[in-house]
Amino acid sequence: MSELEVERSEQVARLTLNRPEALNALTPALRDRLIDVLAEASADPEVRAVVLTGTGRGFCAGADLRGGPGGGDRVAGDVARVLRVGAQRLICAVLDCEKPVIAAVNGTAAGLGAHLALACDLVLAAESARFIEVFVRRGLVPDAGGAHLLPRLLGPHRAKELMFFGDALPAPDALRLGLVNRVVPDEELAKTAREWAARLATGPTRALALTKHLVNTSLDADRATAFAAEAWAQEINMTTEDAQEGLRAFLERRSPEFRGR
Repeated sequence: MSELEVERSEQVARLTLNRPEALNALTPALRDRLIDVLAEASADPEVRAVVLTGTGRGFCAGADLRGGPGGGDRVAGDVARVLRVGAQRLICAVLDCEKPVIAAVNGTAAGLGAHLALACDLVLAAESARFIEVFVRRGLVPDAGGAHLLPRLLGPHRAKELMFFGDALPAPDALRLGLVNRVVPDEELAKTAREWAARLATGPTRALALTKHLVNTSLDADRATAFAAEAWAQEINMTTEDAQEGLRAFLERRSPEFRGR
């Protein structure tokens, strides 16, 4: 069995982390494979939505540290370099994917695994899921983009509470704080993820990609920059077949049939 199961059907790429014995902790090889598959999905016109989930009791327990923190003769800069080309590159692969990415969080999402879920565009969580900023428990600084993502999702005080204490955050509390879109019974998670992905896969794919870019960059931009980006996004999108189809459908009083182009 592959440690990353990839299924493509009905223009949806379903990516399943498959190391249940390790709560789907990411080895360097699995992490890099996931980055590659996300890049492929982003570039493939036949993929119009992505679902990311895990098998067993865990969504992703973070980086697999069983091999130790590094070892060997390290020099200053090695840790930062590994982080840039590893965990940070994975988070960027999700944020920069030109297709909407749904996290279907089936269990524990800890450390890098929590940030992997929170980087997704939409987050569905099973009732048994929980999110853990585990770094403080190991005497570590949060990585994998956590100090960038969490304050933007929660505000600085809530983000610091999670990061300073490292307490497990159950899915219902994550919903209350706005970290997830919806909490569903465990047995309904896969079905709900399929339904959401199916809706996204019939949408105007390029418009969704541009919308994702505008939202992801908005919190780091001033008003003038954000408005200029919005105007250019509209300009670019109006050249797509889907935009033309949407306007025709409106005038003809029918539902549009988007093709993702």
